[in-house]
Amino acid sequence: MTPVILETKNLTKEFKGFTAVNDVNLKVQRGHIHALIGPNGAGKTTCFNLLTKFLIPTSGQILFNGKDITADKPAQIARQGVIRSFQISAVFPHLTVLQNVRIGLQRKLGTSFHFWKSEQTLNQLNDRAMQLLAEVGLTEFADTVTVDLPYGRKRALEIATTLGMEPELMLLDEPTQGMGHEDVHLVTELIKKVSAGRTILMVEHNMSVVSGICDKISVLQRGAILAEGTYAEVSKNPQVMEAYMGTSAAELQGAH
Repeated sequence: MTPVILETKNLTKEFKGFTAVNDVNLKVQRGHIHALIGPNGAGKTTCFNLLTKFLIPTSGQILFNGKDITADKPAQIARQGVIRSFQISAVFPHLTVLQNVRIGLQRKLGTSFHFWKSEQTLNQLNDRAMQLLAEVGLTEFADTVTVDLPYGRKRALEIATTLGMEPELMLLDEPTQGMGHEDVHLVTELIKKVSAGRTILMVEHNMSVVSGICDKISVLQRGAILAEGTYAEVSKNPQVMEAYMGTSAAELQGAH
């Protein structure tokens, strides 16, 4: 049995009488790509915000490597290796691709404001930054000003800067949102590639993205887990079909 890296126990978040996340028990296994999917308003992003402590749970527990992190602050969680890649590209648009990754690496070192650091230190960072760019297929874009990058490549850069923080658990929030088919394919392949030796939990709305790369899928509806399993299991589930399509499985079958 693969060990569990992240677990939630009865995780609940209420906003003024509205329950956004309702009694969620989630288990993410080490080395897996695990997707949190569901229709709009299902509570996926709220759930993510609870896991990274941008929101405080109303009740329930979050365990990382068996340790209760429910009361930890976002920075404490990041130091333990839970790193979130943001929905909106968290990059500096007017710096080059290489400079962006270097900033991520400096954050890791805690030297972000030491602009007088010796050239040698920065050159060491350059080597590591170039390795990360190679990992996400951006070597040829190293000197490109980030604002000029195509959208899908910006996401690749964001993943590179996230990798620079050496995540044990990488949280990807809607990594293919707003992308054309070509970019979706590029980013999906990239996630598959960087998942080697890492654990990834991703919020995604695109079923075709998760079908190809995820080991396990948890489907949320109205803040609660509706179904869980492999893509093959989840996609055949009548309740999931109904949640996504707004029609019952019987009607879907009858339509063919």
